[in-house]
Amino acid sequence: MLSMNSTNPVLCLASVSPRRRELLSQIGVPHVVVGADIDETFLAGEAPRDYVIRLARQKALAVRQTGQNLPVLAADTTVVVDGKVFGKPHDQAQAVQMLAELSGRAHEVLTAVALADSRGVTDKISASTVRFRKVSVEESRAYWETGEPRDKAGGYAIQGLGSVFVESLSGSYSGVMGLPLFETGELLRAAGIAFWGAGGRSGERA
Repeated sequence: MLSMNSTNPVLCLASVSPRRRELLSQIGVPHVVVGADIDETFLAGEAPRDYVIRLARQKALAVRQTGQNLPVLAADTTVVVDGKVFGKPHDQAQAVQMLAELSGRAHEVLTAVALADSRGVTDKISASTVRFRKVSVEESRAYWETGEPRDKAGGYAIQGLGSVFVESLSGSYSGVMGLPLFETGELLRAAGIAFWGAGGRSGERA
């Protein structure tokens, strides 16, 4: 899947997530979008941090290896509770169970971001702590019916209707959304890719 965000893109975003597109546009980076299709299976014994970094790197490399000439940016987000990784819920029952485990306590949100260009692939990770208020089963079921939790790690969207569950956040709001802008900016700056609409690339080419 390919879509255009600008007539003069300086980056390829390996994600069809509208949230990641919005965040990348927020910092003024013109880009194209190419979805990455990889196996996201969690490996036995894999640490959550290793998991999100591996997936972000694999997504970036998968799109880069299709012949994409632009530098490729990819990200992966997961929710972690007691060392257990929460991906996207498969159905209402799983979504309700996820919210039950998040209810009334804190959880960690990890988002890794990776950039692949001619020099190889680099990555960074953002870790945030989100605390939920108590969430009833009835609320969880009603929330599922809105459609919002279906493609969200942990079964909620902090920037959407699920924001009413969030009592506090320590860390990166954009990271919890799916693209940590500080870490993204650091990767882009190191690669000589301008943001704020500053006019393309500086330094070495991709």
